[in-house]
Amino acid sequence: MTGMRLVVALRHHRNAAGLTQAELADAIGTSRKTINTIENGVFVPSTVLALRLARYLGVSVHDLFALPD
Repeated sequence: MTGMRLVVALRHHRNAAGLTQAELADAIGTSRKTINTIENGVFVPSTVLALRLARYLGVSVHDLFALPD
């Protein structure tokens, strides 16, 4: 399982909500760079951060992040 990357749909849901990276970051109390690195699969968010993102965007964590098939 090493080296497996998450499938990240955060950008899709953020864009659907009409938010910039900076707006989303401000709303959940993180930095724009953190949002950017999550969207690009460079950084895997903590459980707390993933839950905050999902709650703010009105979706489930699974809608934002999944393991590849």
